[in-house]
Amino acid sequence: MSEEKETVSDLLKRIDELIDIFKILSEDMKEISTDLRNAIGAVKPEIPPAAPPRTIETPAISRTIDDIQRVFPRDLAGMLFFEESGENIIIKPRQYLGSDNFARIASIIRDELRGEYISAGRDSHFRVPRKT
Repeated sequence: MSEEKETVSDLLKRIDELIDIFKILSEDMKEISTDLRNAIGAVKPEIPPAAPPRTIETPAISRTIDDIQRVFPRDLAGMLFFEESGENIIIKPRQYLGSDNFARIASIIRDELRGEYISAGRDSHFRVPRKT
């Protein structure tokens, strides 16, 4: 038991010594940091202003019903009715989809076509923008 106390005591002494060393290092680092900041402050290099970001305008591409239908697997495309409506293509189910098919269709419309589901009772549908 006494050997254990000596070992613990020795470890505590070493920890205290390390803490003292870290304090000295910390003070030295603060001093060096202050000196560097002062040196940089005395000689400020002239930095040219950043150029404004350039925007590249890409022409909007208008999608057709055929473009939208090609994104779907045949089994899903056969369950859907597609129609153009102004700026959007409206997609409605021809039959009851079930939860699995609905999830697959919703995922394709959301992730690949950047469309959305419009919940409106019997008039619920998916809406996909024609322009990309």
